[in-house]
Amino acid sequence: MIRQITSLQNPLIKNVLLIGEKSRERKQQDLFIIEGLREFNLAVSAGFLIQSVFFCPEFLPPDEVRRILDNSVNSRFFEVSAQVYNRMAYRNDAEGVIALARPKYYGLSDLNLSANPLILILEAVEKPGNLGAVLRTADAANLDAVIICDPHTDVYNPNAVRSSIGCIFTVPIAASSTQETLDWLGSKKITSYATSLSAVQFYHNCDFRGPTAFIMGTESTGLSEQWLKKAAHAIKIPMNGKIDSMNVSVSAAIVVFEARRQRDFRT
Repeated sequence: MIRQITSLQNPLIKNVLLIGEKSRERKQQDLFIIEGLREFNLAVSAGFLIQSVFFCPEFLPPDEVRRILDNSVNSRFFEVSAQVYNRMAYRNDAEGVIALARPKYYGLSDLNLSANPLILILEAVEKPGNLGAVLRTADAANLDAVIICDPHTDVYNPNAVRSSIGCIFTVPIAASSTQETLDWLGSKKITSYATSLSAVQFYHNCDFRGPTAFIMGTESTGLSEQWLKKAAHAIKIPMNGKIDSMNVSVSAAIVVFEARRQRDFRT
């Protein structure tokens, strides 16, 4: 059954807006927002449980509407007017579909690693946009996992979902404390490389062909002393300009793709 919504005052629409704005509501209701056809399809393919689907026929071709209905048989469906959809949507380039889905939370024990894993660890990531951009890098490099240590942002913040362009559904993500992650790396015999401006060794002089984890800190404060002291190696990227740091997603891409190059771009 498909219900129609044409009023901006509809309680369901107000609730979607509330979930998008408040991390507390996302956690309390155990729901997050997916916006866009590509993101929706990736979430469905990854097995995320879709609770509700809001679609606008004015923006979405009929064949896509049918595909959404066929792929989300256990969801609630709402056909919304263009006015209502534009109020709900964040993007200007209307794609015609917004969904509420159940988040997935993974621990270190849930990760299924390859025989020669390549992992990215983010400590205390603060900005959802940076997290989303890092996940795009992780997907492009086909990393085994992204581990978030002591997160300061909601993984399912709408900005993280949007900026990841759906890679939040394609990359295994686990959350853990720093100490738990250090212990886990040791048990898996994965060599850790902490990125730091104070490091002596340049990243391109290191051998990343074995099981490897790169640890990235925040742009404002870098890595904590715990990581700097306990990581197996400290590495840095040469900086030849006037500033001494780059966006974390750019730094991550540089070291990750150097590792992929050393592995002949094989997984």
